[in-house]
Order: sequence, then structure tokens, then C-alpha cells
Amino acid sequence: MKDYKATIVSNEKIAENIYAITFDLGEQAEVRCGQFGNISVGGTHLLRRPIAICKADGTQVTFCYQIKGEGTQKLKTMGAGTSLNVLMPLGNGFFVEENEKKIALVGGGVGVFPLISVLRQYYGEKIISAYIGYRNKDAVCGVDEFTKATRFVGVTDDGSYGEKMNAVQAFEADLAKGNRPDVVLACGPTPMLRALKTVVEKENLPCYVSLEERMGCGIGACLVCVCDLTNGQHARVCKDGPVFNAKDVEV
Repeated sequence: MKDYKATIVSNEKIAENIYAITFDLGEQAEVRCGQFGNISVGGTHLLRRPIAICKADGTQVTFCYQIKGEGTQKLKTMGAGTSLNVLMPLGNGFFVEENEKKIALVGGGVGVFPLISVLRQYYGEKIISAYIGYRNKDAVCGVDEFTKATRFVGVTDDGSYGEKMNAVQAFEADLAKGNRPDVVLACGPTPMLRALKTVVEKENLPCYVSLEERMGCGIGACLVCVCDLTNGQHARVCKDGPVFNAKDVEV
């Protein structure tokens, strides 16, 4: 973990309310898929914005973010050449065991972006199937990355892109055809993760989920992002996660 004085290379709209911002860190950072960065937008915004790392290439790192509040509204106005403080990499990320040859990626909403980092890390090493759900065709993004998967199924809630279903339903449909992975990696809204957990428990599939919780400090000090564990205890999503074994967390 290091606090970089990073320079914006590009900051572009890639879908409705979705932007991709690329920084040059000035040096190469060791990044694991599923980790995130905490980006300072300066001014009166004292808390940084925790955003998943989408790509890391050499000294450059790309984050994709959704416009939600004043902080991200300000971030989208910043152009190339602007310098911001970026604390990264944070979190524990995704790990795939050597014997897990077939990976299923299940993602929805802004949860699709951490899964791009998984695809990029294991591309060529594993058989990867990606089941990605979007709200509608205007929200579709990342397709240029996901089409690199062994199998890509893109769907939308309204059927304006791909079939009319969600990512979990698309995953279930492939399971019914006998396309069974060794492990499932997922990120998305809580209802999606809850539905997926029901499926993987029924199918006895190992599954790891990246939780989307509101964060404050991003390093485990403020306890804003505490989640409930199935054993009755609690965990900090930023420090103990954001990736957890699905059977260990309440979603």
C-alpha cells in the first residue's frame, strides 16, 4: 500500500453515468485482481472515494466509477494532467487455486469492473465464463474486455442488450446445460449476491464475493463498512475484504 501522487492520463465517459479514469503512478504497483484504491478528489471532500481497480498496465492503473454524489461529480470534471493522491492497492482481492481450472464470473452494475481485473489476471491460464448483467443497453460497458473470456453472456434487465434476464439467471441457465465451473467469483448489488448464494449453495459450488459497502477511511480504522458474518461476528469490508467466501458472509 502506497499513497501515490498520480497524474490523470484520461477520464472518459464509457456508459450512462459511468466513467473510466486512468492514472500514471510514476512507477509500477503490485496489484491483485479485486483490489481497490482510495482516490482523493481534494477541496472540501475530506474522505477519499474507494473505487475498484479495473486494469493495471505498467505504471498506469484504470478505475471505473459511477456518478453518485458530489465527490464523483467533481472527479468526472478532472482532465489529463491533473494530479491526485491515490492510496493503493487496498483489500485482499480474488485468489484462484491451482486446481480451479474453470472460473465463472457473475457481475452486475458497477460490480462488473473488479471482474475485468480477474479476467485480465487469469486470461490464457483458466477457462473463464463471464455472466454480466446490465440495467439496459445504455449501461453496457466493458464488453471489449469480457469478450476475451472463453464464454461471455451479456444480458439486460429490459432485454435491450442480450436476453432479458439478470446475471444470476444467465449463470443458472448455463449450469442447467452442464457448464459447471470449479469456482464462482462475483461482484454486484446485494440482491444479486443473495440470489447467487442460494444457487451456489444448492449446487455445492465454491463462491467468493466482492462486497459493495460504503467506506470511509478504506484502511479499517473508521468501521463504516462493517458487514455481518454467518458466525455472528463482524468484518470490515475494506480491511478484511472486499472479497469473502460467500458462505462466511450475510448478504
